[in-house]
Amino acid sequence: MSQANMRYWIVGGEYEDAGFERLVTGTEKLVGPFADKSGAEQAWREMSVATRSSCHTRFTIAEERAR
Repeated sequence: MSQANMRYWIVGGEYEDAGFERLVTGTEKLVGPFADKSGAEQAWREMSVATRSSCHTRFTIAEERAR
């Protein structure tokens, strides 16, 4: 599938523990959509660097087919 048919989101936040299964309520973040993966990756890097001192905070890039 071409990137033109995709949208990208950054999702995550602070998790209860290093198992990364449950987010701490109120820390959830959803950023986007981004039209291209490189824009999402740049924003993800910035968010990851800003929270690198928190070992329970994690973000990932999710993609979905644009309508």
